Amino acid sequence: MLYLTRKVGESIIINDTIEVKVIEVRGKTIKLGFTYPPEVSVLRQELHEKIQAENRAAAGTRESLVEALKSKG
Repeated sequence: MLYLTRKVGESIIINDTIEVKVIEVRGKTIKLGFTYPPEVSVLRQELHEKIQAENRAAAGTRESLVEALKSKG
């Protein structure tokens, strides 16, 4: 993992297309601003994990349905 120190107003650039800027620091909380191309997805980690879990559950349901149909046929 890369660790960087940035001050309010300073940024980092990722792959020449994504900018992450420190907007505000308040106690233990920081506010970040992101500039990125429309084809890039930026999600909070907990939301990304929830979507992944829902996708796995949906895939499992689909596989169960296919197996059920095979056993009837």
